Amino acid sequence: MQNTRGRLYVVGVGPGHHDHMTFRARHAIEESQIVIGYETYVSLIEDLIEGKEVYRYPMTQEVDRANQAIEFAEKGRIVSLVSSGDPGIYGMVGLIYEILADKKWNNQNGIYVECIPGVSSLNSCSALIGSPLMTDFAVVSMSDLLVPWEIIVKRVEAAALGDYVTVIYNPASKRRIHQLKDTRDIFLRYRKPETPVAIVKGAFRESQKVVVTTLEKLLEYDEMLGMITTVIIGNSSTFNYNGLMINPRGYKSKYDLVSETTKTMN
Repeated sequence: MQNTRGRLYVVGVGPGHHDHMTFRARHAIEESQIVIGYETYVSLIEDLIEGKEVYRYPMTQEVDRANQAIEFAEKGRIVSLVSSGDPGIYGMVGLIYEILADKKWNNQNGIYVECIPGVSSLNSCSALIGSPLMTDFAVVSMSDLLVPWEIIVKRVEAAALGDYVTVIYNPASKRRIHQLKDTRDIFLRYRKPETPVAIVKGAFRESQKVVVTTLEKLLEYDEMLGMITTVIIGNSSTFNYNGLMINPRGYKSKYDLVSETTKTMN
């Protein structure tokens, strides 16, 4: 008898270029009969979905996307619900599991669900601007669509007070203009104005733009700020070297970083 148990892959396609997509993500998309996603994310994999049923959604219809993907899988279909970055970091897999929990889903005899991780913005952006995430870091989204701004402020304050390198997702939109300014003002209470800051727009896409600046000058680059931009704020140890943000992990306190042979050669 043929196994008709449906399969739902929640797939992270990374920053967008196929070079940064995992083999597992590509295989899951190729295996799928149906592909569902936010239209911008679907467009990143256009060459992989020819001949499949494709459902493209505008932004803010996450619940509809998730329910449709689950319903198709419940009918025995193989479905990929695609996200950019990693679906487990501000992505769709949390919503999928919330809906399934409300439906009393059982992973033994219900639909098969697999979260396929991808390269998130914090990975792709840090790779472009040096080594900013070598020590403890925090990640905060400026989007207050689902989280009250008062809660976000508390998280920003904690990250600043704790001297965390801080990655900021969704720093601004047409509707949200004060959040990043408020965040910068909080950090300026705990960090020097010259603290290195990176602004990365569209990492590894054709629209990619990268700037390494300072906390004091962060708001001077408002034309780069938007939903596909990530901001990385250094901690008290982060320094700028030739346009790169470097965050020392502490080796210098225990080791001589330059070998004696190298010193002699120089």
